[in-house]
Amino acid sequence: MPSSLKVFQEHSFRFQCTGCGECCTGPEGYTWVTPEEITAMAEHLDMDLDAFCERYVRKVGNRWSLKETRVSGERYDCVFLREKKCSIYSVRPTQCRTYPWWPSVVSSEQSWDQEAKYCEGINHPDANEIPLLEREKQLSKQIAYEKNL
Repeated sequence: MPSSLKVFQEHSFRFQCTGCGECCTGPEGYTWVTPEEITAMAEHLDMDLDAFCERYVRKVGNRWSLKETRVSGERYDCVFLREKKCSIYSVRPTQCRTYPWWPSVVSSEQSWDQEAKYCEGINHPDANEIPLLEREKQLSKQIAYEKNL
């Protein structure tokens, strides 16, 4: 594990997803997807791949991201967010599956606590501490995913 993530092992991390949908909305951003994930989502929706890409995916440089829907002002929702729930949950991208175990979120207590301002599941009073092995597993998935984008 990189030394910059030492706090990741030493800090107590409590998280319980509440299904609030806040991780799928906010300022304009990117939900990176791989060609394999795009194919899985298209198949899940029983759509032709080209039609799926036209409707739901945008190219950013040499990578792909899900489109967003402008809700108001500077607030955007993932194109698959419906009534605060993911409409493709079973085939959601790795970036979504590994949240909040992203390097930028778990690199320090400060970044974890900052993210808690946006995610009510972080440090939730009913949440159990997430075991180190599970945190490392999710972080490793995200790091490997980012390298393959």
